Amino acid sequence: MANQEIQVVDKKELSPESAEITRNGVYFTPAVDIFENSNELTVVVDMPGINSEDVEVDLRENILTIIGDTKAEEFQGQELLTEYRTGGYYRTFRVNNLIDHAKIAASMSDGVLTLKLPKSEKAVPRKIPVACD
Repeated sequence: MANQEIQVVDKKELSPESAEITRNGVYFTPAVDIFENSNELTVVVDMPGINSEDVEVDLRENILTIIGDTKAEEFQGQELLTEYRTGGYYRTFRVNNLIDHAKIAASMSDGVLTLKLPKSEKAVPRKIPVACD
């Protein structure tokens, strides 16, 4: 992305005032694809096993935070072998002012979260008509 409207945020880069995640359990970084056209960015977040009611999308101080919580199955009996780990999802992005923060929309289908981040008017390219003399 040439315009840098959205950037992945490394937790270590956050300012000292920002708190780290303090939730119980295991959290994974979900795979993300980001697409751009002249009007918006589309962020596709892969979070298998997550329902829309278990997703939290938050935007504060230009930081877009995505959290998906899972409900782990409780098995009875002695654990003999565990290779499959379950957990939640956590990812943050820094969003600049070229995105219209008030118009960000989210939808969830089959474990895939889709975020639409419309560009603000000043970021949308436009043609300037040239008048004849």
